[in-house]
Parts: sequence; C-alpha cells; structure tokens
Amino acid sequence: FDPRHYLGTHCYGFPKTGPHRLRFLLESVKDLRETLKKKGSTLVVRKGKPEDVVHDLITQLGCVGVVVFHEEVREI
Repeated sequence: FDPRHYLGTHCYGFPKTGPHRLRFLLESVKDLRETLKKKGSTLVVRKGKPEDVVHDLITQLGCVGVVVFHEEVREI
C-alpha cells in the first residue's frame, strides 16, 4: 500500500482513496491472501513507497530474475 494513494489528488485535492474504497481494498486483499493460502501459496503485503518496498524485497529474497510493474496513468 503506497501512502501517497491516501493523499489529495493533484488537481482538486480530493482523496484518491476514501474510507469506503480503503475498506473494500483491505477486504479484497484479505480474501486474496486467504484464497492463496488454501492453494498453498501466500501474499506479501507491505506499506510504503513501492520503489523502496520492492528494493527491500529484492534485497531480502536475494535471487530475483524479473520484476514486473505498472505505472498509474495520470490525466492531464
């Protein structure tokens, strides 16, 4: 979870993620984690700037061949 997603938007200052959306996200992540556990896997969830969190995970794991990500589309 990137803390910047809970700040105001660039143009109008409205929250990007309000309390209802946050609850939905948390419930969805919890459900995904439980589903993966039932299949013998897991889900890594972290809070922080993705550029820092991903770097730390790669360092922690030590052997990472590929990292895939998407960039948020911003309206002008």
